[in-house]
Amino acid sequence: MTDAATTLSRSTDSSQPLVPLLEERWSPRSYDETATISDDQLDAVLEAARWAASAQNSQPRRFIAGRRGTETFRKINEHLLGFNQTWAHRSSVLVVGVLENVTEDGDARPFAQYDLGQSLAALTVQAHAEGLHVHQMAGIDAAGLAAAFDLPERFQPFTVTAIGTVAHPSQLEEKAAQREVAPRTRLPLDEVVLVKE
Repeated sequence: MTDAATTLSRSTDSSQPLVPLLEERWSPRSYDETATISDDQLDAVLEAARWAASAQNSQPRRFIAGRRGTETFRKINEHLLGFNQTWAHRSSVLVVGVLENVTEDGDARPFAQYDLGQSLAALTVQAHAEGLHVHQMAGIDAAGLAAAFDLPERFQPFTVTAIGTVAHPSQLEEKAAQREVAPRTRLPLDEVVLVKE
């Protein structure tokens, strides 16, 4: 098992130099359950999400943010599925990423998923700049979240993002702890890029 200092830094093995915020970004599951996020930090990550690029500036994304210890956090955590419930409760904040699939007038928002993804990418980079770590989850009870927060039908919970301060992986069960320190991998660039001239 590696020590916490090593766990805090897990750089890529990229084929080209990247800006440090991208080079060092990774998605931990082991969070310090005593760490908190300031109002300024939480506002900064949500502001980054707000200012992300959006198709035709339609901005079909909404967010529900709850700090650990609040009723909002409890409701979000309650609607995580499977393994996510075993670790996400230690994060400082849980953020529901919500799609606006249609407008109030019923017009389709065909790029809602793409736009939400862009905003969460911006949130992730800003969080890392704030000294925080992010883990995005698809394993959620979307219908349960929509009911818990009494969302209009046009709003669909799509992801939940944990934000917090990384902690030693030893608090996780063994298999998860091993994943926490395993080398980071991606498909090679020439496999991802289909055409480049």
